[in-house]
Formats: sequence, C-alpha cells, structure tokens
Amino acid sequence: MTEKELIAITIDRYTELQHIKKANGDHENSELDYYIKVTIAKLSSLGVNVEDLTL
Repeated sequence: MTEKELIAITIDRYTELQHIKKANGDHENSELDYYIKVTIAKLSSLGVNVEDLTL
C-alpha cells in the first residue's frame, strides 16, 4: 500500500466516524470520540490538515 492510499483510506475512516458522531446527535459516546482522536492523530502524522475535513 502506498502512502497516498493509506491517507485516502484514513480520510475515509475519519469522515465515516464524523458522520456517525453527527447521526448520534447529543448522545455522548466516549469510545467514538476516542476513535476520532486516534484517527486525527494518524492523519496529522501523515501530514494531513484535518481542519479542512471536519464537519
């Protein structure tokens, strides 16, 4: 897998997690929040600015 493929897959995962969080509304889900933080960290380590991807 190339770095570009890894970035694309990780961006897809991040957007999916954001959609789940948005669909949950006000429901608190600490595990979902943790996965989002980890995915943000991975994207940042790959040089991706997640601010442009955040809902």
